Amino acid sequence: MSKNMILSKGCSCAIGPSILNADLSDLASECQRLMDAGSDYLHLDVMDGHFVPNLTFGHPVVKCLRPKLPEAFFEMHMMVSEPEKWIEPMADAGANMYTFHLEATEDPKTCIRKVKEAGMKAGMSINPGTAVEGLLPYVEELDSVLIMTVNPGFGGQKFMSECLPKVEFLREKFGSLDIGVDGGVGPKTIQQCADVGVNMVVSGSALVKSPNPQDDILSMRSIINKGLERFQQSGN
Repeated sequence: MSKNMILSKGCSCAIGPSILNADLSDLASECQRLMDAGSDYLHLDVMDGHFVPNLTFGHPVVKCLRPKLPEAFFEMHMMVSEPEKWIEPMADAGANMYTFHLEATEDPKTCIRKVKEAGMKAGMSINPGTAVEGLLPYVEELDSVLIMTVNPGFGGQKFMSECLPKVEFLREKFGSLDIGVDGGVGPKTIQQCADVGVNMVVSGSALVKSPNPQDDILSMRSIINKGLERFQQSGN
């Protein structure tokens, strides 16, 4: 998938491996391996030790990855306090989408505007404990929304199916919205995601640790697309 990827407007599946649990000592090769397996984009988790109790990497790593993966679409999942501070550095490093948390900023509208002015697509994420209604004032200005199905901060957590009604609520109200889920998503949980209208799939450990990620991506894509067909046929 080109770094100029046009999101599907809720009509088809896009799969983005989260490289949080990949071999970070060989990150570029790991990313290329997952792209070669059929990934549509790469989901890069940025954690600051404040918004979440973990540290990962920042824009210098993204800047190093960009020339090695010139065509990859980088979605930055900004699990950071004050996400406004990192918009320009991430844009300059070569990020394509900037997904920040509703809970992390006092001025979401300004943050969305600055992301777009920097030339990136704007995404917004909410934690399991945040009501989905909090997204409604911003949906029309966003390129995508990301529903967390684990508490953010660490990979390998158990999928929280109780978060899925948020997706169904959004899909019924906004049929052409790109809606993603993140946390514990893989072949064992993908049907639940398809049943509520997910179209952007962030999958970490299940793909990174898979002995055959290509087969898993093909299978998950088929399941999600069948779910989207059902929603389209029902008029949502």
